[in-house]
Amino acid sequence: MMEESRDREPVGLGIAGCGSVARAYSAAIRGLQAEGKARAVACCDALPGRAEEYAAQYGVLRAVADFQALLALDDVEAVLIFTPNKHHFPMASAALAAGKHVMVEKPMATTIADARELAQLARASRGLLVCAPFVILSRTFQIISQRIARGDIGEVYAARALYGWAGPDWAEWFYQPGGGALFDLGVYDITALTGLLGPAKRVTAMTGICVPERIVRGRPMKVEAPDSIHLILDFGDSLFASLVTGFTIQRQRCAALEIYGEEGVVQVLGHTWAPNGYELWQNSAGCWQVFDETQPGYRWTDGLEHMIECIRGGDKPVVTPEHALHVTEIMIRALESGEAGRALDLETTFEPVYFGEQKRLRPPHRIHDPTRRQEDEL
Repeated sequence: MMEESRDREPVGLGIAGCGSVARAYSAAIRGLQAEGKARAVACCDALPGRAEEYAAQYGVLRAVADFQALLALDDVEAVLIFTPNKHHFPMASAALAAGKHVMVEKPMATTIADARELAQLARASRGLLVCAPFVILSRTFQIISQRIARGDIGEVYAARALYGWAGPDWAEWFYQPGGGALFDLGVYDITALTGLLGPAKRVTAMTGICVPERIVRGRPMKVEAPDSIHLILDFGDSLFASLVTGFTIQRQRCAALEIYGEEGVVQVLGHTWAPNGYELWQNSAGCWQVFDETQPGYRWTDGLEHMIECIRGGDKPVVTPEHALHVTEIMIRALESGEAGRALDLETTFEPVYFGEQKRLRPPHRIHDPTRRQEDEL
């Protein structure tokens, strides 16, 4: 962990992987450059010519031949890893070993052993390790966390989450071993559920391949990674949470995540990675209270800014490698559970973040309950 404060000099960024994810982060990188907090000094990509194209389009100082050349640059202080899943662990571990700060897209690794090793390397490295996804950084998530902690819905009894879509058609690795809907989609809601409820103790899942052949980049390919996953997390004391995720859901029209308590319900509107406010039911109020999004500018790429602020200020990131390790174990054990047909115990744990008491919560912009009689409203 770096102790010195970096209040003035921009942090030098090295970008590994210049595909669709790197392009999605380009607005965040440009924003940090405009504020003088960071500068994109180098990029690399395995596909010939793509790093040069990215550098020219997004104002990166130079494209380099490969990842080792990027790590060798003294002005690269933080490495951003936007490559396919199977490269996350070897690249992140090499960057930490080189003394760099690292932000790695999800998942941090595709095996539990690699994820454990990466978390251990982070504890020993002078560089920070920040792992996507960054759902706990959103203001909506943090307000819901505070609501639950202060007992606004009473004791939590259960939870459920849903996130899916029809699936990508631009890269084969999404459907190959090490890919799949759980690593790409389910990871967001597992991070949110564990962020709100704490570490889970067991997982059980049903997994399958609904679409055995996909058309990717205009060519047919065999699907090898599960594209449909239903899992249940056991948090102990009869607290269970369910998740449905997959490349098998054309549309969804319900809350992304719901937490059920003895005295109420709280739910995320939009997606956990792109919240659009939240709804709260309390038996004492007898109605749904709908709250506007308090941070409309939040983006799923905001973990980058968080990392830069921590580097410059010498602070500890809110997003921890231990939480990412626990989420990774859940996903891998869920896939194993789907094959074994039984619940599997979880070994990892983490310390959940407590966001503190909110001084003032914004009032709902409307309160309604169609089941209440008109005279009750008077």
